[in-house]
Amino acid sequence: MTMNISRRTFLRAAAGIGLSAAAHPWPLGAETRSKVREFRLRAAPGHAPLLGAGHPQTAVWAYSGQVPGPEIRVRQGDRVRIQVENRLPEETTVHWHGIRVPNAMDGVPYLTQKPIARGATFRYEFDVPDAGSYWYHPHFRSYEQAGRGLYGLLIVEERDPVPFDRDIAWLLGDWRLDREAQIVDDFDNRMDAGMAGRIGNLVTINGRSAAPLRVRAGERVRLRLYNSANARIFGLVFRGHRPLVIAIDGQPVEPHAPANGRIILGPAMRVDLMLDMTGAPGERFAVRDTFYPMRAYSVGEIVYADEPPRRQRPPGPPPRLPPNPIPEPAVEKAERHTIAFGGGMMGGADGGGIWTVNGKSASGHAHEPFLRLKRGKSYVLAMHNNTAWHHPIHLHGYTFRVMARNGRPTRFREWQDTVFMDPDEKVEIAFVADNPGDWMIHCHILEHMQTGLMGVIRVS
Repeated sequence: MTMNISRRTFLRAAAGIGLSAAAHPWPLGAETRSKVREFRLRAAPGHAPLLGAGHPQTAVWAYSGQVPGPEIRVRQGDRVRIQVENRLPEETTVHWHGIRVPNAMDGVPYLTQKPIARGATFRYEFDVPDAGSYWYHPHFRSYEQAGRGLYGLLIVEERDPVPFDRDIAWLLGDWRLDREAQIVDDFDNRMDAGMAGRIGNLVTINGRSAAPLRVRAGERVRLRLYNSANARIFGLVFRGHRPLVIAIDGQPVEPHAPANGRIILGPAMRVDLMLDMTGAPGERFAVRDTFYPMRAYSVGEIVYADEPPRRQRPPGPPPRLPPNPIPEPAVEKAERHTIAFGGGMMGGADGGGIWTVNGKSASGHAHEPFLRLKRGKSYVLAMHNNTAWHHPIHLHGYTFRVMARNGRPTRFREWQDTVFMDPDEKVEIAFVADNPGDWMIHCHILEHMQTGLMGVIRVS
């Protein structure tokens, strides 16, 4: 479902919100501005060995011939230049999820750019102001394009290295395959859209099923967890280990054990863990997904090498990641707005949609803003998930503090870009509106977004 829009209308809107690839709301020094990292991505049909050797390869859509796409790893303060070539049978865009980019680089079709036509190339260019774990994926028909394999890692390293023995990323994917290991082509399933979203029957780690985490006893590992699934929510339990959360959505947080020993990852969310490998050489430990209690399973395994430990005891307290330069909202003076998410199967949304934001069901990406904010002011958004389903709510262009849940202040006041909301939960977030433009806010269960649960916030 996309919106038709004339070239004149798009250009008028683009001029109105000051689209400029060169503009950036966070000035960087000349030294960092001079370092440009260049990459190329080619979106095209391909094949991937999701099930491993001895099984048919799966027809996918991939970046540069691989699922997930090439890892883009840069240093905080770098300027990134990425040429995206579209060899898909339809238009596309790329959204740089969690990066505070200028509006023109946000990759939302018709809202921030014209879609990249078949056979065409588009250059994205922006500075990366924040270190952390981010990712990239389409925002044009993303429920199908991402569901066919179009996504990849974007890691921004801290300016000063953080002491870990290894830095490892696990990108969790979810696939709905038939008996021939091919993707089931039912992306417009209204039952999925009106309930939990498109949940598959195969979970992969970095594009492979049951991929083990091979470690050495005594290591200290930074494990970056990503959820790239359309809709599956993960609740990960690391058997025999005591992981500490050190970052959420790429943003540093006070190191702490996850509640009930389980890491919750809604679609699009990321969590960085510190894992001390306290097992013995040759041991194996399951990593279980228990979010859906009646369907718990082992998503992966920690496998210890048969070699002497790297060290006999952990190397001191957990390291604290340096904070990113995000402006602190003046919460006591902030202007407040209320956002209600409604609908769902039997929810009575209007306009043929299923889900609503403040009573309206959106279609396409370009529509009138439901909130207009003044640049430089602090805001609190009081959001209510007035539905029977979970929703990971993502705000483009910003990182916000999660201030309260159901009226209770949060323990860590986490910086996030995607906040997970339980059914009937109320969450308050706060931020400084310092990045001008028209910005999407939506549920990252992609079938929910596609059928109405999205809107636009204008900052000017």
